[in-house]
Amino acid sequence: MPAVIEARNLTKTFRDFWLREKVTAVNALDLDIEPRQVFGLLGPNGSGKSTTIKMMLGLLFPTRGRISVLGKLPSDVAVKARIGFLPEESYLYPFLDARETLDYYGRLFHLPRADRRRRIDMLLEMVGLSSVAYRRVGEYSKGMQRRIGLAQALINDPDLLILDEPTSGMDPIGTRQFKDLIQTLALRGKTIVLSSHLLGDVEDVCDQVCILYGGRRRALGRVDDLLAKNDAVELTIDQVDEATLEQIQVLLAKQGKALRGVKPPRDRLEDLFLRIVREAQAQKISTGGATAGGAVAEFLRGGDGSRSVIDDLVQSAATETVTPEPVSAGVAAGGAESAVSRDVLRQLENAGETAAPPTATDSRGQDARATRGRDARGTTDADRSVIDSLMDRDQETGQ
Repeated sequence: MPAVIEARNLTKTFRDFWLREKVTAVNALDLDIEPRQVFGLLGPNGSGKSTTIKMMLGLLFPTRGRISVLGKLPSDVAVKARIGFLPEESYLYPFLDARETLDYYGRLFHLPRADRRRRIDMLLEMVGLSSVAYRRVGEYSKGMQRRIGLAQALINDPDLLILDEPTSGMDPIGTRQFKDLIQTLALRGKTIVLSSHLLGDVEDVCDQVCILYGGRRRALGRVDDLLAKNDAVELTIDQVDEATLEQIQVLLAKQGKALRGVKPPRDRLEDLFLRIVREAQAQKISTGGATAGGAVAEFLRGGDGSRSVIDDLVQSAATETVTPEPVSAGVAAGGAESAVSRDVLRQLENAGETAAPPTATDSRGQDARATRGRDARGTTDADRSVIDSLMDRDQETGQ
């Protein structure tokens, strides 16, 4: 199976005004990201992670080398429709609420209205923002904005999901839910590229990681292989007394081995936090912020068979054929009624265009005619804008 993302000798050099090399952000990078893989891109600030992601998205072009995404160039329009992206900063319109925000991004992918509404409901429930869906995004906390940003990255049900610092500012509840979501999407067959400074999150969800420094690849491999310590073995046993420990040490000494340390196991802080929150939720204690969220949206689990309009356009351009679709009687009647309404609106518009101000013979009459002409033009423009909006609404309801 071909790689979802393939990079060979990928290099990006930024230059100054005089075209002199200023910094090499990515230097001779080779990557192969396989399907159904959760791939972690790690490194300190300035290591080239964001530049690599921008080249994957086609926002930057390589100086040298090549990169392919889903078998095509990153700049290919057909590829864009199959990618979901959550940037490091949530660039959202603060005056829109959560539903309006998701509806806007759904329109960018030309999703039908019914599909948009269904997906918006499922995504808001999934990220725990249903109770605050009508609050303006500008009033959200940073963690809540990351939640709505994750929802917009999934609105088109992408095959490739690229996440840049997705849990930044997110509370432990959202972080745990995000990890579960990543694992669910990977099981469904999606490919995920995750860039994060939170190494614990990467360790929990990633199959393979690449560590960058100075734009170069310093380590690449499976998480278990990179973290394994082959010079020691860890045992977990029930609680024992001192006498038993001494017997174990004697037994190990006969084998030429030593007991390096003895300590009781610890619970994870994340698990303790989540238990406390679940207890509070079981007591039905109210909160004004985001909730724990619901199950993964049905269309992300494969329950939605809708197809991207961009794919349809690409296929139509390739075949250059148009097949008329049958129209039901109800739709035909609605179309005829819409046509009559459009004719009436056009007559009103033509009447406004042909209307002329009355003539005048004297200078005062000319001034009055000019004034009335400006008023008439202003009225005509206003009427035309109203007519245009009515025509657009009529066309939308007729579809």
